[in-house]
Amino acid sequence: MRKWTAVGLLFGMSVSVGAAPPRARPSLRDEVRAYRAAHEVEIVRELADLLSIPNVASDTPNIARNADRIVALLKQRGFAARLLDGQGGPPPVYGELRATGARRTVVVYAHYDGQPVDPTQWTGDPWNPVLRDKPVEAGGREVPLAGALEPEWRLYARGASDDKAPIVGLLAAVDALRAVKTPLSVNLKVFFEGEEEAGSPHLESVLRANAELLRADLWLLCDGPVHQSRKMQLYFGARGVTGVDLTVYGPLRALHSGHYGNWAPNPAVVLAHLIAGLRDADGRIHVAGFSDDARALTDAERDALASVPDVDADLRRALGLAQTEAGGARLVERILLPALNVRGLASGHVGDKAANAIPTEASASIDFRLVPDQTPTRVRELFEAHLAREGFHVVHEAPDAATRQVHSRIVKLVWGPGYPGARTALDLPISLAVRRVVSEALGTSVVSMPTLGGSIPMHLFQDVLNSPVIGVPIANHDNNQHAANENLRLQNLWDGIDLYAGILARLGAALPR
Repeated sequence: MRKWTAVGLLFGMSVSVGAAPPRARPSLRDEVRAYRAAHEVEIVRELADLLSIPNVASDTPNIARNADRIVALLKQRGFAARLLDGQGGPPPVYGELRATGARRTVVVYAHYDGQPVDPTQWTGDPWNPVLRDKPVEAGGREVPLAGALEPEWRLYARGASDDKAPIVGLLAAVDALRAVKTPLSVNLKVFFEGEEEAGSPHLESVLRANAELLRADLWLLCDGPVHQSRKMQLYFGARGVTGVDLTVYGPLRALHSGHYGNWAPNPAVVLAHLIAGLRDADGRIHVAGFSDDARALTDAERDALASVPDVDADLRRALGLAQTEAGGARLVERILLPALNVRGLASGHVGDKAANAIPTEASASIDFRLVPDQTPTRVRELFEAHLAREGFHVVHEAPDAATRQVHSRIVKLVWGPGYPGARTALDLPISLAVRRVVSEALGTSVVSMPTLGGSIPMHLFQDVLNSPVIGVPIANHDNNQHAANENLRLQNLWDGIDLYAGILARLGAALPR
């Protein structure tokens, strides 16, 4: 008995002394980052290949190529993927990846179309992706897409950040989770739109036609930039938008300014007075009743604003602004308000082409940013009523000679499409769960914005599908979005992979039952 006891004691001692303690598995974040570090060139090359396909919504053949390529990328990952009927517009891409035992379903939204380009304004070809070691404004040089990639390098092409990067970032996150044998915690659906930059005119009909297919516990929108502090941000709302082109009229033919000046009305001057009467120098809109319908902020939204990093001074320096038109208010406060922006003016000529003449007409283009609960229809009514009070005869087609003889001040309005703003409450259980999971995925706090400054048709997902909607953007704030030399900072793509992997792996357990 003593013999076996002694042997047992010796055996126990040998185990306790000689065996190494079990090694803890690295965190999911570390595993995802290790996978990404080993596959960076592949990931960026996949994005560059997608960016090489022109993606203006009106370019039907190339939009179809984009859609087909994305379907192929989804199928490579095991998604059940196909094109949906665009209801007269470009086909949305739909994909589904089911998770064993998942009780919740999340739809990820992005768009694969981009803004039109003026190649003469670009440093290089907008459809030939180029990697640079720093921004072109800072003298960035082209670098090869090979070897070790520096996180501050930038990929230049139309759509690099708005909005193909999230598509590739999400797919890389799925690859990473599969490689580290971590299952999805939610059933994943994707919906990639092909005409967001054209105003999403067919989106509502697409959603209604596929309401059952697209129903989910949560929609995550991947459009937009991170905060200007470079911190990841979530946004719980977005402003709506509508726009109008205005034309005012002068003489039927251009007149000599010496012979007819101070007698024949000059449409450029008429337009200047019209525009000046719409808003003051601090951005306050002078259209009666324009902001009456704007929804007030909740206590939770005000608390979130108070914690947003203050970047105003840095932005003023970077943009060369001595002051802003905000009257001392912070940027985060201003983007929660309705806005009227003059996006263009045209009349006569300037510079070498200037002539001493009274032009025949003058035009302007305006966009309105709307907050909940403003609607495009109501904004149009208020705007046209304002012009009528200012003495303008409002028309919607070019006036004929008889109309011009009767009315001294005529303005033609051509309204574009539009949609209202929307907002998901920050204190909903599902909102709190997303905020917690994203912070854990990144290992740092994130910025929570009640409303994004830009416009996305969030209201449709809420109204048509009755689903909460939260934005999870990844693009760098200085990406030249909608302008020449659009770019993506590589670190933003790496952070996006971390973000999406964390959401897919952990959100299911965090969502309320």
